[in-house]
Amino acid sequence: MKNILAFALILCASVHFSSPVLAQGAQVAFGGLQHDASLPVEVTADQLSVDQSDGSAVFSGNVVVGQGSLRLSAGSIRVEYAAGDAQNTGQISKLHASGGVTIVNGAEAAEAEQAVYTIGSSTIVMTGNVLLTQGQNALSANSMVIDLTSGTARMEGRVQTILQSGGNN
Repeated sequence: MKNILAFALILCASVHFSSPVLAQGAQVAFGGLQHDASLPVEVTADQLSVDQSDGSAVFSGNVVVGQGSLRLSAGSIRVEYAAGDAQNTGQISKLHASGGVTIVNGAEAAEAEQAVYTIGSSTIVMTGNVLLTQGQNALSANSMVIDLTSGTARMEGRVQTILQSGGNN
């Protein structure tokens, strides 16, 4: 009984003093790979709708976006082109994903209701019931900002995690 109580106190102290994932925000690794945002963006989908008046495009139905090792899937993705693209080069500025968004980079995966990928800054902002899985660990939050250049992410808004103890007791 003494050993169980001592273990519980040590576990509580270690969680309280060393685990930032129980706070309102947490910095975590994401992908661990150096991502090159200058690589081509490949999009596949069941349908494509183009609005000639504003030059926007909406991909819908089983949408999968690939760029290097990064994979993003969603129900729908609206493509925003760079402002002032007078030459119609098709330079993509942002991808607005919705409808069950999943992002995979390396061995990690994140899910959310929505995501906005800003190509120029190599950032992805995921919102709505964000769930990040890293091996056996899982973290959830209201939002997550992924910096693809550094391979890190910041989770914010009621961050929660499940800590694996490693034992089968």
